[in-house]
Amino acid sequence: MTTQLLAFAERPWRRVPMPALIAWLTFYAAFLLYAFQKHGDFLLIDFVNLVVHEGGHLLFGWLGATLGLWGGTILQWLVPALLAAYFLRERQTTAFVFCTFFFFENWLYTATYMADARAMALPLVTVGDPDFAEHDWNTMFSSLGVLPYDTSIASVVRLLGWAGMLGIVIWLMVRSLRDRAPAHF
Repeated sequence: MTTQLLAFAERPWRRVPMPALIAWLTFYAAFLLYAFQKHGDFLLIDFVNLVVHEGGHLLFGWLGATLGLWGGTILQWLVPALLAAYFLRERQTTAFVFCTFFFFENWLYTATYMADARAMALPLVTVGDPDFAEHDWNTMFSSLGVLPYDTSIASVVRLLGWAGMLGIVIWLMVRSLRDRAPAHF
């Protein structure tokens, strides 16, 4: 098993041409600036996240009420994570970075929802009867006994989301520049 992991780790990543690297870095810089300026508000990409989130309630709802409740966030994080894992296996650099970046961007969206657990001021979206709509994180934090800490937990999740997005962009730069460096003998 260890030799297989080492062999996998040594497999080369697909090189990113310099024009593509510049374009991707420009995209990520613009998106990070856009997200930073929104200060935790709903981002354009969150419309996609919302659809996946609501689909998670339906999908995991077949496995019971608790998984149905948690299923929104599970699927919302699972989709980009599984796509990132696939592109990791295929060593497709830009696709891996894109999926990983948006995996962590989902944490910002989740943190906003978490921070609203006590206030419940955000409008709720549901795929079922709106009379039975519940605030996922209010219910989850209440059941876990951590509702008073909603904003603190959300701050940590938001920080991890930002760290993940910045980290994967830095990894892309380092990885791409290392591919261009002359080999040392």
